[in-house]
Amino acid sequence: MYNRIVLKLSGEALAGEKTEVNFDNNVIEGIVSQIKQIMDKGTQVTLVIGGGNFWRGRSADSKMDRTKADQIGMLATVMNAIYVADFLRQQGIGAIVQTPFKCGTMTEEFSKDKAIEHLLNKKVVIFAGGLGHPMFSTDTITALRGAELEVDGLFFAKNVDGVYDCDPAENPNAKKIDEINCEDIIKNNLKVIDLTAASLCFEQKIPVVIFGLNDENSIIRAVGGEKIGTIVTI
Repeated sequence: MYNRIVLKLSGEALAGEKTEVNFDNNVIEGIVSQIKQIMDKGTQVTLVIGGGNFWRGRSADSKMDRTKADQIGMLATVMNAIYVADFLRQQGIGAIVQTPFKCGTMTEEFSKDKAIEHLLNKKVVIFAGGLGHPMFSTDTITALRGAELEVDGLFFAKNVDGVYDCDPAENPNAKKIDEINCEDIIKNNLKVIDLTAASLCFEQKIPVVIFGLNDENSIIRAVGGEKIGTIVTI
């Protein structure tokens, strides 16, 4: 069992199969239930959540300025973080949303010391708003916060159940890779996590697990050490 982790969730995961809404409460309840169970076993949990259920870059307007598009995406992650934080509260779990920029009274400005204090007080810390600057993905903030907080592992819950040698959505004969070296992800430009994030994980020697969120109790199983998904070795 890991002592302290960062769990990365995509924004699309919060919507589940309901393409007409931004949130599927049943899916979120399932995620929160699993988080509660791993916390009960002693694991400190931080979260990073994407914003894809609200906004995906310049998908609405390809001519849009990249910086402005990314700023909208950062705010989308804040909305998701606040929503999930309230679900955690409903389950009796304290949750704090930290952002790299001020959001009035809605969030707390990021502080490593405060984040660790919250974790020691058995609260979940949700990192939203990315780095506060454009051009960086939520994968990158996941790796950065993981390095800052000296976590034992990063857990990327994806729509697919691990890393494949090619896109399984395009090639039905794609082969799943059970274990891969972080350096190979960088060398082969495998688009499973952002290359900036992969480089940081490699440099800081942070273990990574990439697994399918939709598999039953996948978060509990992955954090519990079961070999599901793909383990990225360092």
